Amino acid sequence: MSPLHVVILAAGQGKRMRSALPKVLHRIGGRPLLEHVISAARALGPERVHVVYGHGGDQVRDALGATEIGRDVSWIEQAERLGTGHAVAQAMPAVADEAMVLVLFGDVPLVRTETLAAVVERARESGLALLTVELEDPTGYGRILRAEDATVRAIVEERDADATTRAVREINTGILAVDATRLRGWLDRLDNRNAQGEFYLTDIIAMAVDAGVTVRTAAPTGPAEVLGVNDRSQLAELERHFQAGEARRLMAAGATLMDPARVDVRGEVEVGQDVVIDVNVVLEGNVSIGDGVQIGPNVVVRDSRIDAGACILANSLVEEAQVGAGCRVGPFARLRPGAVLAAEVHIGNFVEVKNSNIGVGSKANHLTYLGDSEVGAGVNVGAGTITCNYDGANKHRTVIGDGAFIGSGVELVAPVTVGEGATIGAGSTIGRDAPAGQLTLTRAPQVTRSGWQRPVKVPKK
Repeated sequence: MSPLHVVILAAGQGKRMRSALPKVLHRIGGRPLLEHVISAARALGPERVHVVYGHGGDQVRDALGATEIGRDVSWIEQAERLGTGHAVAQAMPAVADEAMVLVLFGDVPLVRTETLAAVVERARESGLALLTVELEDPTGYGRILRAEDATVRAIVEERDADATTRAVREINTGILAVDATRLRGWLDRLDNRNAQGEFYLTDIIAMAVDAGVTVRTAAPTGPAEVLGVNDRSQLAELERHFQAGEARRLMAAGATLMDPARVDVRGEVEVGQDVVIDVNVVLEGNVSIGDGVQIGPNVVVRDSRIDAGACILANSLVEEAQVGAGCRVGPFARLRPGAVLAAEVHIGNFVEVKNSNIGVGSKANHLTYLGDSEVGAGVNVGAGTITCNYDGANKHRTVIGDGAFIGSGVELVAPVTVGEGATIGAGSTIGRDAPAGQLTLTRAPQVTRSGWQRPVKVPKK
């Protein structure tokens, strides 16, 4: 079988986006448009992926070239934007004669790998295949013209079409697969005698027909799969299409979404069975959610793992953290990077945990900051407790042994160790190690001053 080369056209300036950011770097589902396209292409197992860039090319390469998805991509500059045919021609010197070439667009992010595979398969049968779709409103797209026997005979761009042609609803998506040797010859014959003065890739269709090549077609699952992004309104529309698909995927995996239209997935998310996700939840990056997890409304989970049976209550943020089985987090809790909760831990309202390990069954239910800490099992941390981990230059660790009890309003000045089973009295500032099994506290004497008068405001003259 001939090797597959994928050419992705990503040189468009995207003026209607009104943005300093290249169009293909705008995001859907938390990932750049171009990343979606490269990902779909890579799933086909091609020999090489070529990206033809133009406007903002340095930004595009910097954003994707060093990432896993951008590895080994061949970056090819189109210095002058003279049309799609010209763009593909820039990539052809890097394509072997025996290859099959699949042409994609960097601003068409939702196309499925299965759809692309069908296009390639049909091109292998005849030498050329197109991806076409029928639209209720085909305005702006090139029309597919078929012969009486229903075979494709030409594509006519709308700006070059007459009224009869514009009435055709079957449109060209721009995505095609073609034998490389034939493509080279057809590209050499392109001219720019058209309304835009550009070299249209679509003109090779008429050349193929004249050469007796049967032009095959494939269709996507629906129009959304082949819609492109030209402005921010279309970007928002495709975001909703993408999120609807992600919601269906999560529900098929065993999650109940209280309102599928109000859950956003912006990364790679895995869910177990009987997961319940409430409204306005955002899942970003790599997220793993175990069986029976419940996530309340207005929660953000980013690059984290939540184990079976855990409950994340409303308005909480979980970022680069691990939440053990049966934990209860929130409401209004914040787990920062490096927070690792063992099983059955309770982290309550307005509690913040950063770069800390919290042992089995420990609790910090109210108004507490635990940073750079090792907290043992069965520890109770009272309301208003603070680990003072930063001295203005360096971070220091706090260690709290198993079964310790930390009273309310305590300041633990790191580096400091609280021994197993120790009790720290409420309102204490602890700057030295507290021994195991003992009560440690710091308090000034309580004083009552008899006859003291509260100051009274003096009236202005």
